[in-house]
Amino acid sequence: RNKAFTTPQLVSDMTAILQRIAKLNEVTIEQMEVMPDHVHMLISFKPKYAPTNVVKAFKGASARMFFDKHPEIKKQKFGDGHLWSNNYYMSTLGNMSKEVIESYINNQRKNASRR
Repeated sequence: RNKAFTTPQLVSDMTAILQRIAKLNEVTIEQMEVMPDHVHMLISFKPKYAPTNVVKAFKGASARMFFDKHPEIKKQKFGDGHLWSNNYYMSTLGNMSKEVIESYINNQRKNASRR
């Protein structure tokens, strides 16, 4: 994975982009952490939306918007034009509490700095 979100401004830009996409697609972002090379999000959306379509909306639109705002990053690090990998992980909360997931996401940046 390439590290695209390496400054506070780039993190802020991607955060704003993801929040805009969420609003346009009737998705609520409960928790989010933009890491240098990936994003963790706890989201909720209406059951009428297919989870794969929600992911596609986030990944496709965010890549276009981010590269429009930062073409230099696309040129330097993403010559193939793909900000995100084809893979993603999604799960329902199941028997975990929302608070546990929120805490996990909140601690990602702290845990990454310890490595």
